[in-house]
Amino acid sequence: MTAVAGPLRRSHESPVNSPVVASLVPVVLFIAIGYVVGLRGWIRAGSVKDLSNLVFMVLTPALLFRTMGQVRIEDLDFGPIGVYFAAAGLVFAGTMLRQGFSSLAAARALANTFSNTIMIGVPLVGLAFGQQGLVTLFTLISVHALILLTAATVVFELAVAREKAGQPDHVALPLWRTVLQAVRNGIVHPVPLPIIAGLLFAQTGLPIPDVIDKPLQLLGQALGPLALLLVGVTLAFTKVGGFFKAALQIALVKNIAMPLVLAALGWALGLSGLSLAVMIVAASLPVGANVFLFAQRYEVAQDEVTASVAVSTALGLATTPVVLWAVTRWVA
Repeated sequence: MTAVAGPLRRSHESPVNSPVVASLVPVVLFIAIGYVVGLRGWIRAGSVKDLSNLVFMVLTPALLFRTMGQVRIEDLDFGPIGVYFAAAGLVFAGTMLRQGFSSLAAARALANTFSNTIMIGVPLVGLAFGQQGLVTLFTLISVHALILLTAATVVFELAVAREKAGQPDHVALPLWRTVLQAVRNGIVHPVPLPIIAGLLFAQTGLPIPDVIDKPLQLLGQALGPLALLLVGVTLAFTKVGGFFKAALQIALVKNIAMPLVLAALGWALGLSGLSLAVMIVAASLPVGANVFLFAQRYEVAQDEVTASVAVSTALGLATTPVVLWAVTRWVA
């Protein structure tokens, strides 16, 4: 994926030629092309998982390692990332308080806070903010799933134990074992591992040899277009049906309320600049697919979560441009 030269800046150019529009047009176009491809049946539904594996197992690790392999740890800014998780915690807790402590509420709370940082976030941030923005996003991604999914696992397990308490055939596993397994799965994963490996390599001060760097560069450049095409294909095969209202409620919280909470926290703490701008954009991204895996695992709200991924992605075509425009004017 080729990024624009440098982050977005305020501009007095016409809207058509603005950096925001230039960054968003490829995103919308590739998703639209993927949607048409899915509707036409040029890619079968059964092939979507294989393409997804290609993105996550090959292209994503290549881009993550190559980018983070040039970053010194002392140059990373963890302040906005802390604000990101504080905002996610507030939205998650607010959802649980409003809907009660149950596995259904936990599924909705995770959908309200877990962003599609890879398939949409990486291409969008790369186009909008360049290499520096990607470093900030990858710093978030390195702990995004680990922190949110581990916390969600604890909540899910406690909720399920509460719901099944008293049932004669229920055998509860020790919570520590479940949490330990969640932490392990969060680290031994094709997203955090190449980030950690790249950072460790970068601390040696050695350049990546050209014979390795060039293939990594080519693989990384393929990630953005293929990931966005895959988002469109997935939308074509997703049936929203009778879950539209519930899915829309989740989408409104995820795409609008989550970035607003983050922006308010950042403003209250006096933060600004590129790192905070990337965090706000990341918070505005649609619901990530990992939420469905949790719904499937705990057998709760599977159809509703699937619909929310589709609805929030479609809504994001309207809301994310607004967020991106706003942060380039008042934050970055």
